[in-house]
Amino acid sequence: MEPKLLQFLNRIMRTIGLGVLWMTLNSTIGIMWGYAYVQATWHLSNILFYSFLVLSFTGLLYVLYRLWCHPIGIEVD
Repeated sequence: MEPKLLQFLNRIMRTIGLGVLWMTLNSTIGIMWGYAYVQATWHLSNILFYSFLVLSFTGLLYVLYRLWCHPIGIEVD
């Protein structure tokens, strides 16, 4: 297989893997452990969870931007 095609497929797999890891981590913390649910009032755990959610999503977008910012150079006929 061509090296540029392998590099492209590697980027796709890393993107999918990081996205699934991010979603799994946040759904586990938020839904399964109950930090996403606000009962009667906001607790410190809810604020920390949503802060982590926003900051980790920003970090995920930054990592994906750094992953995809450089062109691979595949020429399409």
